[in-house]
Amino acid sequence: MLLRDKTVVVSGVGAGLGRQVALACARDGASVALGARTESRLTETAALADPSGERVAWRVTDIADEEQCAALAALAAERFGGIDAVVHVAALDSLFGGLADADFAAWRRVVDVNLFGTLRMTRACLPSMTERGGGSVVFVGTQSSVAAPSEVRQAAYAASKGALVSAMYSLARELGPRRIRVNTVQPGWMWGPPVEAYVRYAADAEDVPESEVLGRLTARMALPEMATDADVAQSAVFLASDRARAITGQSLLVNAGEVMR
Repeated sequence: MLLRDKTVVVSGVGAGLGRQVALACARDGASVALGARTESRLTETAALADPSGERVAWRVTDIADEEQCAALAALAAERFGGIDAVVHVAALDSLFGGLADADFAAWRRVVDVNLFGTLRMTRACLPSMTERGGGSVVFVGTQSSVAAPSEVRQAAYAASKGALVSAMYSLARELGPRRIRVNTVQPGWMWGPPVEAYVRYAADAEDVPESEVLGRLTARMALPEMATDADVAQSAVFLASDRARAITGQSLLVNAGEVMR
């Protein structure tokens, strides 16, 4: 088990990637402290991760609120003795559009959640990871920050995640002396609830089978099958684990080879 006897904080535990990260961490032996804005999603995932409740704790958390971030980190430390890793799934990805029609007030909200919220949650976990003698910070970025998709415009989301990658380099240098590693997983099209919804929407709008829409997306990929949110979760588990003890300041594209860098 890659995470045996570790404690991992997971933010943004929704129905897709956040849940898969939480379940993957628990399967690999970790105790998990879960945060999300919706209580029902937290209770559902907690029950799936560990029905006994012994290795799971949760707290309703909005990463835009510094006190709530601190409370989630404190819960992890109190219940499980410290924090070894934090995986940041929480994000605001529902704003669509480009520059010409940009509402910069809405853009600021995206940046506040995706960049500053992630950094708030990271900072809240630093004291405990430092006391443990090191740890791992795993950001979830997006392929869109390096190669914008043609199907949808999410300029604010891409910009906020690109800024997070830039912050990663500085944090890797700053926190390295504490043996805290900082890396980013960058998913491309990822089969899970959001992409499933997009495929259904596009198929209905174009009056074509869903398989046709999915086929257009996967045709650009080196592998014949789109990565899933569970695949991305496994990559996050690896970066959170001691198997990645010499890896920091790196971005890992998990995209079935659609974009290669």
